[in-house]
Amino acid sequence: MESYYIPLHVLKEITNGFSADSRIGRGGYGDVYKGVYNRREVAVKLLHVDTLLGLDDQRYINEVGNLLKVKHPNIIQLLGYCYEIQNELIEHNGANQFSQHIYRVLCFEYLQGGSLDKHLCAQSFAPNWSTRYNIIKGICEGLNFLHECKPQICHLDLKPANILLDSSMEPKVADFGLSRLFTPSHTHITERIIGTRKYMPPEFLNEGKISPKNDVFGFGVVMIEIMAGPAGYSNSFEMHDVAQLMQQVLTNCTMIEATSNNRSEELRQVKTCIELAMRCVDSERDNRPSVADILDTLNKTETHIPKRQVLSAYLMQTKRKLEHLFTIGIRQLFLHMG
Repeated sequence: MESYYIPLHVLKEITNGFSADSRIGRGGYGDVYKGVYNRREVAVKLLHVDTLLGLDDQRYINEVGNLLKVKHPNIIQLLGYCYEIQNELIEHNGANQFSQHIYRVLCFEYLQGGSLDKHLCAQSFAPNWSTRYNIIKGICEGLNFLHECKPQICHLDLKPANILLDSSMEPKVADFGLSRLFTPSHTHITERIIGTRKYMPPEFLNEGKISPKNDVFGFGVVMIEIMAGPAGYSNSFEMHDVAQLMQQVLTNCTMIEATSNNRSEELRQVKTCIELAMRCVDSERDNRPSVADILDTLNKTETHIPKRQVLSAYLMQTKRKLEHLFTIGIRQLFLHMG
């Protein structure tokens, strides 16, 4: 389904006027509501009204503009958008007066799994290594697609809260409000340090430098949290001990059984992912790998897995993609039929 403009009155109708009962999430830049549009469950994001520094319009333009450019299984699908200014009657100092209200709204596909950060805090989160690895790999696939776009797109706010999961735990990178288009050979400087500090590299915090390596740093932190839990990054950053972090991952992934035929391959893959994550969060920007290099290394770890297991994973991934395309095709057919 192609993205297109959705009138504000329609978005209000499907969310019961952006009611608290329809709200499914709250964030620093906006609230998210669940609704049904064209027989499809959708997530409607209403950006907060805040004219501070005039950043809201730019965030909105960034998110709409960049999401319109990308179509990838590991990137959230934008279904529609709305930008409207309405004069609304309000009471001020005992008198009624009209006030302008700016509505910036985005309509996305709805993902049943919610955001990754909520899963990381749950005791029941993915006790098997393969699920955690597939989430890491999927995020990397989406991020690599962004970095290979022409011009290149840098997300600049990669964190678990901005990664959504579908019913099969397939990850999709979301929230492009801080994303920017870049010429790969250039480093940009900003005076506005916006985002979540934990996922920001030192050169950005200290000097405002922006490059694709910002995303690599954030991805490294996310990798460690997926493997070792929400507190994993602070611990690993203090110790820089692969062996200790490895033990934490094995404690979390209890299904890497001693009797498993693939135990040695999975342990090798875990160690590789830990080493990659440590390189990603290196304080020196030039020491961090590119996302393409990370993806290449991850792919190489899969060559050690028996062909039957690789084929099974490939078929499952292909099945999900075909189901996704089939569902979109059926919805478009219904729309044409009226």
